[in-house]
Amino acid sequence: MKGRVLIIAGSDSGGGAGIQADIKSVSAMGAFAATAITALTAQNTLGVHGIEAVSTPFLRQQIRVVLEDIGADAIKTGMLHDVPTILAVCAELRALAPSVPLVADPVMVAKGGHRLLAEDAVATLRAELLPLASIITPNIPEAEVLCGITIRDEADMHAAATKLLSLGVRAVLLKGGHMEGPVLVDLLVSATGTTRFESPRIATRHTHGTGCTLASALAAGLAQGMALEDATSRARSYVRAAILNAPGYGQGHGPLDHSARW
Repeated sequence: MKGRVLIIAGSDSGGGAGIQADIKSVSAMGAFAATAITALTAQNTLGVHGIEAVSTPFLRQQIRVVLEDIGADAIKTGMLHDVPTILAVCAELRALAPSVPLVADPVMVAKGGHRLLAEDAVATLRAELLPLASIITPNIPEAEVLCGITIRDEADMHAAATKLLSLGVRAVLLKGGHMEGPVLVDLLVSATGTTRFESPRIATRHTHGTGCTLASALAAGLAQGMALEDATSRARSYVRAAILNAPGYGQGHGPLDHSARW
């Protein structure tokens, strides 16, 4: 049940999100994580303090050598910060992994508010990456940007997810963490129907990297041959346990405990 996951994302020097969270999450699921790093960030719990992009030729080389030798049973994308990066990643995936399940986390803004996706890259992300994805995992602000719908309630969430399906993606896990209220609702929407996940909201500031963690745990499940709904359920349980056991590090949005048992 090992499963190979290629993660294409940015590095978080604080260890709470990005490639660092991805590797920890995939490993916690019992799968094998390989990586292609898109950018380096100088980051801690207070925010992103600097970004150094990886050249697109070297990014493409990272993807190519991993896929040609080790291979992948699933691929997860995170921070793809500009148009050349998105185009480079999509070109390699079309050429080398057209049938490999792709979990695309459309990372746009860091927890501290720093933009991780250039504004002029949104249209490219929508047109190039989404049609390649088996599932995308946007939060509410990301979904609003991608589909142009204001999301105020669960009905709006469903309408937004349905519109995202029309862009060519095969399934949408729309995360409801930005909604208010004591209950958190996520919707898994595909052409075959909607699955509603509900859990009590956890009152904490230690939620840095939850999106990366969820998407990577989900990708690990797909790499291991799990059905989409089952992989999503397991990933949500893992993230909840990781939040509940967060170590409390840092002065801002602290990291999760990726070694937590769920």
